[in-house]
Formats: sequence, C-alpha cells, structure tokens
Amino acid sequence: MTLTLDSILTQADAWAAAKVALPRFDIAAVRAQTKTAPEWVHFGAGNIFRGFIGSLNQRLLNAGEAKTGIIACDTFDYDIIDQIYTAHDSLTLNVLLNPDGTTTREVLAGVAEGVKANFADAASKARLVEIFRAPSLKMLSFTITEKGYALKKPDGSYLPVVEADMKEGPAAARHAMAIVCALLFERYGAGQLPMAVVSMDNCSHNGEKLMGAVLEIAKAWKANGFVDDGFIAYLTDESKVAFPWSMIDKITPRPHPMVEESLTKDGIEGMAPIITSKKTFIAPFVNAEKPQYLVVEDKFPNGRPALEKAGVYFCDRDTVNMTEKMKVTTCLNPLHTAMSMYGCLLGYTLICKEMEDADIVRLVRRLGYVEGLPVVVDPKILSPKAFIDEVVNERLPNPFMPDDPRRIATDTSQKVGIRFGETVKSYLATGRDLNELVAIPLAIAGWLRYLLAVNDAGEAMEVSADPLKDELQAKLNGIVWNDPASYKGQIREILANASIFGTDLTKTTLADKVEAYFVKLLGGVGAARALLQAELPA
Repeated sequence: MTLTLDSILTQADAWAAAKVALPRFDIAAVRAQTKTAPEWVHFGAGNIFRGFIGSLNQRLLNAGEAKTGIIACDTFDYDIIDQIYTAHDSLTLNVLLNPDGTTTREVLAGVAEGVKANFADAASKARLVEIFRAPSLKMLSFTITEKGYALKKPDGSYLPVVEADMKEGPAAARHAMAIVCALLFERYGAGQLPMAVVSMDNCSHNGEKLMGAVLEIAKAWKANGFVDDGFIAYLTDESKVAFPWSMIDKITPRPHPMVEESLTKDGIEGMAPIITSKKTFIAPFVNAEKPQYLVVEDKFPNGRPALEKAGVYFCDRDTVNMTEKMKVTTCLNPLHTAMSMYGCLLGYTLICKEMEDADIVRLVRRLGYVEGLPVVVDPKILSPKAFIDEVVNERLPNPFMPDDPRRIATDTSQKVGIRFGETVKSYLATGRDLNELVAIPLAIAGWLRYLLAVNDAGEAMEVSADPLKDELQAKLNGIVWNDPASYKGQIREILANASIFGTDLTKTTLADKVEAYFVKLLGGVGAARALLQAELPA
C-alpha cells in the first residue's frame, strides 16, 4: 500500500490487515464542499497540526458533524506542501504510541487541501484570496510556533522582512503575520466578513500575541497609506474579528525509524522521512502520544466547527489563561526544557530513558511539584496535580514514545521566559523567597552550559537550532567547559536580558544562584552529574 487516495480506496482490505483505520466519510464530497464553501484554514502544516488538529476534524467528519475539510497552509517551508501534502493527496498516516507498546494507526483525511502561503506565487495567492473572501469561512488557526508571531529582533528593531512588509504594503506580504493581515484586509474588502483568528501555539497569551502582531502591521500600513481607519476598526471589533486564546498539549516527536520500520514491515511503502530545503525533518506519517488537550476561548463571530464533540474544551478567556499557564509554566513545558538541557549534557537521546535516571527525575519532580505547583492557579476544568501526575508517571516515561531531548532543546531562548520566567515573576509578585528555587536556576544554568556545545563527558555535541544561538554563544566567548577560572562574568549580560527571561534576573537574587551553578558546571567531566546530585540529593 501507499499513502494515496487511490490506495486507500482500492486496497481497503490490505489497510485493514495492517490494522490501519480508514476515513469513514466521502472524501471527494468533503473536498468538493471545501472548495466551494471553505470553513477552516490552518497556518503551520507540520506534525502537531497533522496528527492532532487534523484528527479532530476527522472525528467530526466520521460522525457526520462536519462537511468540510481543513485547508492547510505553510508560511515557512513550502517543500512540506509539495513533498508531503501534494505527494500524498493531503493524507496523513497517524500513529499513536501507547504506553503498553501497541500502536493505533489511522489514515487522516480531515485536511482537504494544502496551499503555500506564498504571495510571490500567483496561483497560491489567488487561492488564498478566494478562500478569505468566502462568507463561509469561520476560522483561521495556527501552529507556527511562538517565533512565528515575532516582528522584532531581541534588540527591539524590526526584522528586515517585517520592515519591508510595512513599507511595501499588503500586495507583496512575506512575513506570516503580514500575510495574515493582508488576507484579513481582503475579508474586510469583501464586506467586513466575520471570522475567528485562533492561535493554537504553545505559548502564553497566544491570542494576544497574534492580535498584537497583526494590529502592529495594520497600523503601519495605515500610516503608510495602504489601509484606512475602517480596517483597524474591523480588526478591533470582536463581533467581526475575534482572536480567541487557547491552550494546546500533545507531544509529537519527530518521525522515528522504529515506526517507519513497523509500517514498512506491514506492507505500507514510501514512509521514509525527508529533510526539506529548510531543514524540516518530516515524514508521510506522524508518531505521537495518545494524550491530547485543546482548550479554546469560545469566541467565534461566524460560528465554528462542533469541536467539543471531538474532545475540545470551550470556555471563557480566564479559564483558558489558567489552563495554559498551568501547563506552560508548571506542569509540562518547564519539565521538558529542564530535562532536555541535562539530557543533552548527559548524552541521552530519548526522553523516556532520561526518566530512568534518578537525578533527572528528582530535577523534574522538584521543578513541577515543589517550585511550580505553589504558584499555579487551578483552572477547575483540569486538575494541575492530576495533569502533572500524568506527565511524570505516564507520559514522559512512555518507553514507546521516541521523543528526543535535542528536539525539545530547539529554540530554547524563545521558551525560557515563559517556562521559567513566569514562575519567577509569580514568586516576585506574591513575595515568595526566590532563594527557595533550586530546579529553575539549575535549568537556566544548564541551558547556558549546554550552549558551550560540549557534553558532560567532554565530547563535542551539536546545539539545536535557535534564533539567538550565534549571538548567545558569542557572549560566552572565552569560557572553557572544564575551567571555572575562565568565567569572567560573561553570562550576566544574558541574565539581564528581560526579553529572554521576562525580567532582568540580575535585579534579583536568582542571578547569583544561576551564576554559581554555571561556574560549577565548568568543572570538567562529570560536573553536570555532580551538580544535580549535590543540589538534589536522594
């Protein structure tokens, strides 16, 4: 079998023999309806979208609760559309990795079409304009990562592409946020048509970030004469354009060879991953854990899919904010980042193997239960204690989840402000003693030590991609991984950067603690292990 429409329609028995569930709806009819009356567009065509958001729409379609598919767009890596979507008829083979070693396999067809969000391509732009001028369109959602909303460099100046977009106007938009703004301008021009613009990215106050970025571009276009006051009013009128907040959670590792091998063994061909020209590692299949959560503010001025019937929680903004803060600042994301730093230093390539390391488990448990939970607000719809119990006892140790700390370590400079900085701010706001914190300064020190690109055994290691990687490594110049005397205060400037940590750590007692830990991490072979054992004794 191959992952194509022809194969799933003509070889259904073979797919069933391979224990792969197939769509239970008329795919051709759904795609035809989507073409004429689109309802849902998504920006960010990667794995979490394909395996999670796409599966939600599949549930609705299977149950007869929806009639259209999602139109998936990629704003960054157009190869994904050509080599994954077009090559496989917009189908995804979703593989859930269960803790007992079994897998649940399903061909997803909840995505009807893949489009390049590329205004330089006339056909792609024309299709996007057609979609956004359709009165039927209800929502645009996103999984483009937090950095996809950033308009500025860390020094506060605009990214060159954003500066060019602001000067040149909607017609030639290139940055993702400028493209969104330009498409909303089309919708405004079509009669101020309503819709929801929904960030589903894993970051704090995601709807606010998205709205702020779109409005900043719109106001620049207004100043430069490209749009009128009415467009600004349209974007800020929640009865026309809403920017709901959301919280998303599902661990979706990069495609793993053991999953590819199992699919090939069962007669499914063409499952090999590809590496795109933008260095995206992606495959026709998605492998992921079974647990998944999506909590969305129920603010949709043109209606919405019945996603509550697929397990999505709809609620008010305060509840979304609390659930998002619960996860991103306490119950999952900080644990992931802390263990990924020390996992890389200690030579691990699997998260589940890290959870067999008593020192790392103590770090994770201290960070979550002792330092994080005291400042978590209970969102009521999900229990923070139950959530973190599931993470620590079931999700992270799952031996069949091939997640890699090197994946988690990607873009850490964009994450630490939320994953650790928010807890620091909560401690400051509530008058708690920052000296109580051990795991957070350990994690920050571990990240800075990781940037030296040498592991705890003294071997060179690759540092994962990060937009500030070169800049931060340059600031660490002169520091030698096994020579504490080489430290001359180089990390103070990094710790003072409020755009990274959410606050100037050098104005708190925490900076001294991070600095002390960092110096100990320069002790040579075994220094990271020794520091964990000294600060987190059994």
